[in-house]
Amino acid sequence: MSDDTTVQLDIAERGAGPSIVFTHGWVDDRSVWAGVVDALASDHHCISWDLRGHGASDAPPPGQYTREHALDDLARVIAHADTPAVLVGHSLGGYLSLAHTLLHPDQVRALVLVASGPGFRKELARDQWNESVDASAAKLDIPPGSEVISKHTDAWVIDDLDQITVPVCVILGERDQRFAAAAGLFAKTLDVRSSVVIPDAGHSVHAKAARPVADAIRQFLHTL
Repeated sequence: MSDDTTVQLDIAERGAGPSIVFTHGWVDDRSVWAGVVDALASDHHCISWDLRGHGASDAPPPGQYTREHALDDLARVIAHADTPAVLVGHSLGGYLSLAHTLLHPDQVRALVLVASGPGFRKELARDQWNESVDASAAKLDIPPGSEVISKHTDAWVIDDLDQITVPVCVILGERDQRFAAAAGLFAKTLDVRSSVVIPDAGHSVHAKAARPVADAIRQFLHTL
């Protein structure tokens, strides 16, 4: 684990009730959850945050964007919650939520995985993913080295999925074919209680279709 505690994270809290922690994906920020939080904060303690190098959180130098750094940050955010909490993650945020659940199962009540994947078993697939991240990063105005936060170096999470026993909700945009296979794997491996496909939506389903996503989360939470 990282011993870096100097990075200041931008964390927002709204509402009162059972805690929900929202983690965004790569090159996004916590504002993408605004519509979902608006719909759920009436009876839930909603916590959203910016990953390091994103939004209003600090952007440390290269070398401080590993998975361990990101997971340490997520643990700091979850410290604001009443645990066990519901973790909601989009894309990279979903992957980090899965990883945190493997490390701290006692802190997690349930998972909501929005257009998320568990990583890759094969080294070739990881290399291809990482190359696509590098290609995208070269076209973006992002802090130097911050693209590493979205890269994969091992198969830890996907290989240990069967160790996760909390209830799971999977949400996917109808046009998000890249993550459809991951949704199928989750259905086979995790305790998926709810699987929702939002019509005419892509990868940023939570931002473009906030109300249907919030409704799906609320219906799932009612089953817990």
